[in-house]
Amino acid sequence: MSLTLFEGSEAIAEAAIAAGLRFYAGYPMSPATELLEHLARKLPASGGTCINAATEIEGVNMAMGAAAAGFRAATGSCGQGLALMQEAIAESALNETPLVVFNMARNQQDYFQATRGGGWGDYRTIALAPKDLPEAVELTQLAFHLADLYRVPVIVLGDNLLARTQVSVDVGRRDFGPLPPKDWQLDGTSGGSGKSRQIWTWGAGKHNTPGPGPSVHWARIAEKFDRIAETEMRWEEGFVEDAETVVVAFGTGGKFVEHVVHDLRGQGHRIGFFRPVTLWPFPGEALERATANARRVLVFELNAGQMIDDVRLNVRDRRIVRPIGGVSFDSSGLNLGPLMDATVIRQRILDTLEGATL
Repeated sequence: MSLTLFEGSEAIAEAAIAAGLRFYAGYPMSPATELLEHLARKLPASGGTCINAATEIEGVNMAMGAAAAGFRAATGSCGQGLALMQEAIAESALNETPLVVFNMARNQQDYFQATRGGGWGDYRTIALAPKDLPEAVELTQLAFHLADLYRVPVIVLGDNLLARTQVSVDVGRRDFGPLPPKDWQLDGTSGGSGKSRQIWTWGAGKHNTPGPGPSVHWARIAEKFDRIAETEMRWEEGFVEDAETVVVAFGTGGKFVEHVVHDLRGQGHRIGFFRPVTLWPFPGEALERATANARRVLVFELNAGQMIDDVRLNVRDRRIVRPIGGVSFDSSGLNLGPLMDATVIRQRILDTLEGATL
């Protein structure tokens, strides 16, 4: 293992290149701008191409075109930028073009965007939410693997803590196992043979090689997402076996909660934590097991209440679920606010325990 001190966005850029990224078209919006800047400097030196797109829609469609040609490709911005990419992300899922999408978000208000999307049709996006920079490096590389394995879009949901924190990490390439050949890629080798390839959302083919048609094509994609939902759930938990209280959090918020729970366990509180690593597929069965004996389930997230919907769907009694987060920005509206603080989180947990009537 070789550790190097990196700023977060630079480490993620290095990890993406190590994973084989060869085309990136992004749109600069803080805190995603730094990722674009690092890739603009590093990707050409690695034989790739990086484009500062004029619009978010141009960026995502450029990346999807590169992916259709068989290259590992990605796009990115913050959540506001991804809002304009939703149609193309849906197209990527429905025409089975592997694509990685980086959301270096300004807060945790993009949970619904990552897990519900805003495109059309029966599609889903795998969504990975790292808690810290070492995990972000690993999940960045996993994102490209999963995108190729299933031919789907994969979202890496970060924030400005990940983008701007400096940590020593190993950005070397990870091996996640073999992948199927890209015998679908539009590389021009079959042109003029009567067997030229086509990628299209409607699943149609050419006259001499007819496709399955929309119904069969879309049903097959729906079945694929059902398989992903069964096999690709990832989570982290701790101290849940005897916990009367389980705190659920995602992303960097999960790192803070984990620290607070360790502290409170040392003071004798029967408390545990649960963190979904994949926001979709959400590890609901694991959460149900982790909270089976809990008297209360607390949800920490920096938004008005989004992940809490999935938590309520996957515990034995939704009445034991309580929010302890909330909307929290700094005065600029561009950064995480004062609720992302271990001392504040600790006090909110204690206030809930002291005021509990369950």
